[in-house]
Amino acid sequence: NEVLRFTRDMVFPIIHFPNEVIIKVHAASLNPIDLSMRSGYGATALNMKRDPLKLKTGETEFPLTLGRDVSGVVMECGLGVSYFKPGDEVWAAIPPWKQGTLSEFVVASGNEVSFKPKCLSHTEAAALPYVGLTAWSALNQVGGLNQSNCSGKRVLILGASGGVGTFAVQLMKAWDAHVTAVCSHDAGTLVKKLGADDVVDYKSRNLEEQLKTLPLFDFILDNVGGSTEKWALDRLKKWSGATYVTLVTPFLINMDKLGVADGMLQTGVTVGSKTLKHLLKGVHYRWAFFMPSGPNLDEIAELVDSGKIQPVIDEVFSFSEVPKAFLKLEGGHARGKTVINVISRQ
Repeated sequence: NEVLRFTRDMVFPIIHFPNEVIIKVHAASLNPIDLSMRSGYGATALNMKRDPLKLKTGETEFPLTLGRDVSGVVMECGLGVSYFKPGDEVWAAIPPWKQGTLSEFVVASGNEVSFKPKCLSHTEAAALPYVGLTAWSALNQVGGLNQSNCSGKRVLILGASGGVGTFAVQLMKAWDAHVTAVCSHDAGTLVKKLGADDVVDYKSRNLEEQLKTLPLFDFILDNVGGSTEKWALDRLKKWSGATYVTLVTPFLINMDKLGVADGMLQTGVTVGSKTLKHLLKGVHYRWAFFMPSGPNLDEIAELVDSGKIQPVIDEVFSFSEVPKAFLKLEGGHARGKTVINVISRQ
């Protein structure tokens, strides 16, 4: 945490491409990836994405601004931006290879930005974009679930009380699935309130044994990783198109450890062999990642404005308290999101 620095002399950001906008940040929030990036996670892959042709010389990575979520007001638009104009209230999730949102101003591509839900304040809105798009990517784009095919499906969400988990529970209920949520006992009430049909306390006794007493599932979303993979796929219905999607992948770690080419190769071999192994057992195995997307945020905003999804905020910190907010996130066991008010008046 001691590597974090509050700086007053940052250069005002400028628009480099016609499709970019500058957003005045009202609120941002923290995600586990911010903790990981603070320790150097993903540097190899992200630096390659920042400067693929190695055109820039010298130290282009630092100072690195963390933070992925933003809710704020458009200040300036590139010539190619037609959807937004200065003064519009917007929200976005900025991808990890760009400068982040723990700042007074941030540059985003127009296609990463969406109009903020009208019913939320900036503080509330900042809690949703990154976790919402991560869950959307896993459930919809990778998992193939949507509003018309979820009715009656049994969905298991592992790690249901964190940012992605609380969003996923609500999205699955909005799409009429039957949701079983796994979390610790003290988060059970919150997850139940968000609509989960069954709540399983992983601390009370062996999780695998508890889940064996329930009917098999059509879909599993894994936010936890670790040893979960060894047994979780056995809880899926075989030969019925049932799918297991994990958000815990070794992709960036492999690239940090082995370099770009070997890291990508190792990752491809791993996912390929696991997919094949599980396909032969009659279930689908997939990896999912966060993907920035304004159009998907538009859909999420509709669900928020219609009352089907609400932000779950654990604690709100002021801009000067960012290091304290990181320590809070490091402590784990958050119930929803840690939000930063960049402008104190909301």
